Amino acid sequence: MIGMLGNCPEAEDIGQETFIRFYKSLDKFRGESSVGTYLTRIAINLSLNEFKRRKRQRKFFFSKNKIENTPDNKNRNDQNEIHKIVHLGLQKLEPKFRAVIVLRLIDGYSTQETAQILNLPLGTVLSRLARGQIKLKEILSPLYKGRI
Repeated sequence: MIGMLGNCPEAEDIGQETFIRFYKSLDKFRGESSVGTYLTRIAINLSLNEFKRRKRQRKFFFSKNKIENTPDNKNRNDQNEIHKIVHLGLQKLEPKFRAVIVLRLIDGYSTQETAQILNLPLGTVLSRLARGQIKLKEILSPLYKGRI
């Protein structure tokens, strides 16, 4: 759930908690969706709960990795820089847009699968995806300008 929460200890905790919850709820799994969809839904719910907890506490955790700029590492550094910029942009998106963008564009789920995972109508997923991309572009434009 690093895509949703960022690279933080809470993302690792949620990853572990996802499987604990899955194991405890095996008897409730009806098989109407794939196991992957079921696990993703648990992880998304736990991530959204974490957002609510963070909002109440007004704390956000971001990774602070430093990148060395040596000539040998230029391509890797450029890719790392782009990754960091996109990650920062995703963290600034509202959770409802971030969830759709991460599932659809980063994790590669179809819009139908994304709708199923988030328990949303397909039209809502499509509109959030479109608006989320616009918002992400607005966020990323000033962050990206002149970085690479």
